[in-house]
Amino acid sequence: MKTFANLLSSLIVAGWLGAISLLSIQNIKPVSLRFLYFESIELPVGLVLAFSVGLGIIGGAIVPPLLQLFEQPRN
Repeated sequence: MKTFANLLSSLIVAGWLGAISLLSIQNIKPVSLRFLYFESIELPVGLVLAFSVGLGIIGGAIVPPLLQLFEQPRN
């Protein structure tokens, strides 16, 4: 079962990488992100998407152990 989980996660990451590469080839016009009064520098869409996916993967790997750490045992 662990082999299947590794295969599935590898396929998901490979799919994301393929989508990012297609978007970055097709959309080379730079974009900037705005949040409240802050605005980022202009970056290509593919690069923004790659950073977003990377941060999401890292956050998804970090949050479950933190939740288990702070989870209180049930009596």
